[in-house]
Amino acid sequence: MQTLLLCTKNNIELYTTPPKVMSLLPNSSTDGINFDGTENFQKFYECWMVEQNQYLNELVAAKSAQIQLTNDRMHALVDKVIEHYEHYYKAKSIYAKKDVLSIFSPPWLSSLEVAFLWIGGWRPSMAFHLLYSKCSMQFQARLNDLIQGQKTCDLGDLSASQLAEFDHLQKRTIREEREIADMIAEHQETMADAPMVELSHVFSEMIRGGENEKKELEERIESALEPKMEGLEKILHRADDLRLRALQGIVNILTPKQAIYFLIAAAELHLRLHEWGKKKDDAKRGQQGIMEGERHHNS
Repeated sequence: MQTLLLCTKNNIELYTTPPKVMSLLPNSSTDGINFDGTENFQKFYECWMVEQNQYLNELVAAKSAQIQLTNDRMHALVDKVIEHYEHYYKAKSIYAKKDVLSIFSPPWLSSLEVAFLWIGGWRPSMAFHLLYSKCSMQFQARLNDLIQGQKTCDLGDLSASQLAEFDHLQKRTIREEREIADMIAEHQETMADAPMVELSHVFSEMIRGGENEKKELEERIESALEPKMEGLEKILHRADDLRLRALQGIVNILTPKQAIYFLIAAAELHLRLHEWGKKKDDAKRGQQGIMEGERHHNS
């Protein structure tokens, strides 16, 4: 059974799981979720970010108390965080059926984040770059311990078998990533197919001729664009599926302790990039406001 929970930080009400979970997100079935527009999904995303920060705090606390935590408890926390990502992608899939274009150019993200998007999200292979960057940092930080044969149990302490599994998973992910990139490239080219070129010419001729009766032609345009939108949704779904599988695959190879370190790094990178990007956008808007004010003053 679903209920409504108030996101106190942003004063947002959304469909959520039962109160005992204290989640801002829909349950795994996503029944009852209905995004009426971009603003609704933007509010959902803001709440999702609030909860991601809460999970980050839990992960950091678990890392600091690792000696006291059992593997089962750490595993349960990791599962909770992965479920949090799964909920996001399920909700995103529902919204994409209504407005896939907003997913490809999301107004809820900063200009910085949008500039680095890959088919409506992060590039799946980036998860491995994140893993190896954190692995290198922790390896260097605890090199003396490792030389002395001490187990650090973090990402700097990956075994040979784990590295082999990561290599296999990364190659498979990159292969699928390229297949999806080819799909989006082919789909983008359909915007210049014969029906679209013909419609654009006919519509332009009507404008030049001063004709106002465009309703029938506009219906033809909508009919021509519909499969384009459906194609984008299909490709987005495959890209999101690969993103989630890459994340799950990495976590499954790691020990619970190592997974906590990885998920901390992933959340920190995501939250900080969003924060930095928003600050840059705010600064740009502020500068534009000053320039606009000066123009009015001088005029």
